[in-house]
Amino acid sequence: MADSTKSRAVVLLSGGMDSAVCAALAVRDYGATAAVHVSYGQRTEERERQSFLAICRRLNILDQLMVRNDALSAVGGSALTDEGIAVPDSDASGPGLPGQGIPGGGVPVTYVPFRNAHFLAVAVSWAEVLGAEKIYIGAVEQDSSGYPDCRPAYYQAFNQVVRAGTKEGRIEIVTPLIAMRKSQIVQLGLELGAPFDLTWSCYRREDLACGRCDSCVLRMHAFQAAGVKDPISYVEAAR
Repeated sequence: MADSTKSRAVVLLSGGMDSAVCAALAVRDYGATAAVHVSYGQRTEERERQSFLAICRRLNILDQLMVRNDALSAVGGSALTDEGIAVPDSDASGPGLPGQGIPGGGVPVTYVPFRNAHFLAVAVSWAEVLGAEKIYIGAVEQDSSGYPDCRPAYYQAFNQVVRAGTKEGRIEIVTPLIAMRKSQIVQLGLELGAPFDLTWSCYRREDLACGRCDSCVLRMHAFQAAGVKDPISYVEAAR
């Protein structure tokens, strides 16, 4: 049960399954939780915004901040923000297995350059205004697409920047899911009552999840490994 004597927490809530579990954790552990959502010109921004609002309603998160970052779409360089770069199908049969990046240890084209730094900057600024001391972000290293801004070292370094660059230096970014497998995140979310039915993970579509992109396949594998049914619908399951 939440302890109302604790400081406030801010959660970065994209509308995906990992951020929804983080939101449920923050609500459980803090008397007051605020949620921030950043739209950045991604293909599914409207659908993700809908998920953000619905999750906040379900979890009774009243303090909400929605901002738009035009820099990331202007910079481009990612299949999520540039219509000229196709979102690839996930290769679930070989070295490109979900959670392992792409062959040769490269970074997938769905990586948005230094995206999480932009998100964290907004969250830290708002946390200072609110007097919050914790910022939750649903970064996952093991079962992920191999993004460099989902590694523990990244958040250790970012916390040093926050300590040096804020008024009181007490704000801490926490990554409670970073070492977990996706199936473990599903199990934790079920225990917490995280609203998986309201979440959105697909990189391509806003009506039905495509079932083919890396994010869809990672999600489907997670629910299968956890032995539970994914509550959202897909156009097709990856072969």
